Amino acid sequence: MKDIAPFLGVMTPDRRALSRIIFKGAPIPTSDQLGKTARALWRLPHREYQYVANDMIAFFIDYADKNFLKDHVQFLITHKSWWDTVDGLGSAAISPLTRRFRARGLMESWNRNENMWLIRAAIQHQRGRGDEMDVKLLLKFCDAHSNDSRFFIAKAIGWALRDVAKFNRPAVTTFLRLHPHLSAVAVREAIRHA
Repeated sequence: MKDIAPFLGVMTPDRRALSRIIFKGAPIPTSDQLGKTARALWRLPHREYQYVANDMIAFFIDYADKNFLKDHVQFLITHKSWWDTVDGLGSAAISPLTRRFRARGLMESWNRNENMWLIRAAIQHQRGRGDEMDVKLLLKFCDAHSNDSRFFIAKAIGWALRDVAKFNRPAVTTFLRLHPHLSAVAVREAIRHA
């Protein structure tokens, strides 16, 4: 991660505590203000600013509109990309906004993209939804990349399948049987805690 951006050395609990104080005292932003502020933080040289941007998005996510993913989050995913910030955006913005707004078309677009981080975000966009998950869509996304051996894609597929297995183990068993070439990383994650 040091190759992506240097660290200031601010520990996560301290950063979150300071961020909360700032966010609580700040005026409520419009969706576009939230996105532009996140982009400004993202452009700063140190990694902690990206984490603050994620914290800020999570804090103000109720004020993000249906265009926030395409207009802002897509930029953030594709700049200074690494698993920690991409997954942070998944929790802070992608999962809640794809649940609130119909964003299937955008997620399908990300899943077809060449950018590994957009693919990862698309595959994981329903994590934590339990039986509210669109399993057919998730399996379609995983199937599209079942031959992909890149570690971060394989890990995303495995985590997504593991989430499905918690409430629909037969769907995962069938998927694994139909995809014997699936990366060992994906399989290991998919069957973990089985």
